Amino acid sequence: MIVKVLLFAAARDAVGESSLEMAIDDTACVGDLRQALVEQYPSLAPVLSRCSVSVDREYSTDDRSLYHGAEVGLIPPVSGG
Repeated sequence: MIVKVLLFAAARDAVGESSLEMAIDDTACVGDLRQALVEQYPSLAPVLSRCSVSVDREYSTDDRSLYHGAEVGLIPPVSGG
C-alpha cells in the first residue's frame, strides 16, 4: 500500500522534502512505517525517535494500523518562547 508522509520542521530538514509517498506492507502499522523511514532516510533517525505521529490529522500511537492512502504527519517537538 502507499501512504503519504508529511514532514515538518526538523523532519523536513533531515529528508529535504516536505512530503513523500512510501510503499509499505498491507498490514503495516505506524511503528512499521517509522522503521521503513529510518531504513530509507538514515538522517531522519535522531529526529524520528522524538516525533509525534498523526494519522489523518489525529495523534496516533505506533500500534495504529495504516491503510492505503492514509496521510501520516511527522511532528517534531516544538520549542521556543
